[in-house]
Amino acid sequence: MEAASSSSNRCSYSYDDYRETTDWLLSHTEQRPKVAIICGSGLGGLGDLLDNKTVFPYKDIPRFPTSTVPGHEGQLVFGSLRGRQCVCMQGRFHFYEGYNIHTVTYPVRVFFLLGVETLIVTNAAGGVNGSFNVGDIMLIKDHINMPGFAGQNPLCGHNDERFGVRFPCMSDAYDRDLIALAKHTAEEQGCGTFLQQGVYCMLAGPTFETIAECRLLQLLGADAVGMSTVPEVVVARHCGMRVLGLSLITNKVVTDYASVEKANHEEVLETTRRRTQDLQRLVSHLIAKI
Repeated sequence: MEAASSSSNRCSYSYDDYRETTDWLLSHTEQRPKVAIICGSGLGGLGDLLDNKTVFPYKDIPRFPTSTVPGHEGQLVFGSLRGRQCVCMQGRFHFYEGYNIHTVTYPVRVFFLLGVETLIVTNAAGGVNGSFNVGDIMLIKDHINMPGFAGQNPLCGHNDERFGVRFPCMSDAYDRDLIALAKHTAEEQGCGTFLQQGVYCMLAGPTFETIAECRLLQLLGADAVGMSTVPEVVVARHCGMRVLGLSLITNKVVTDYASVEKANHEEVLETTRRRTQDLQRLVSHLIAKI
């Protein structure tokens, strides 16, 4: 599927399009997942934990976009994790790839039609909060939707009531009970010493932030910054799904003009490799309790 123009805010998908993708998946697997996991850069190993897997490359799924970013495998994995049926996206879609905001969020509505009730989103993020360390895992308690401020909201355009209401609430975007459960699980699994909680800010990318932009994000109250997650969360909440968000802090943003540090994608992937097992352990034990 070709990337749609990012300048268009008109949704090019109908309910029947989402239904076509959903019906194809349902006809090719007996799994009926209640939990969906979206894996961020380098975090696709979460999908490898599933038992009794059925794997669909994105290119084989009708109407599904394809991922072009290193660290994103580009396949949908159905299976069970600790007895719970799940579907896992090994690789997500981004605004900066040239996809419009509706294409970025296409899989979330498919998950809803599959019967998914809980969405877990993970991402690699830069640490804006000065007290965060590289390798920390941040539970997302709230977000700042910068592209949304500029009119790039996935709910713009015609509203289909079969998915949700015209004006959905976002003050409860991240489920507080799931956050509490994740904290408890992290303590049990020995992850409590590097678990944080904070506000995630999404920028469109693909450039990393300037020093002035990082200072502005600190003033706005952001604790971490990245280029994904928020559009999927908005659509999931519109559909009534419960959402839990996890950011792996892969680098600290630069706020000092005297610094010679530079953010880069290789550093992001290296940090995820070091912390992957801890994040996988946390998510898998958490899913067993949902």
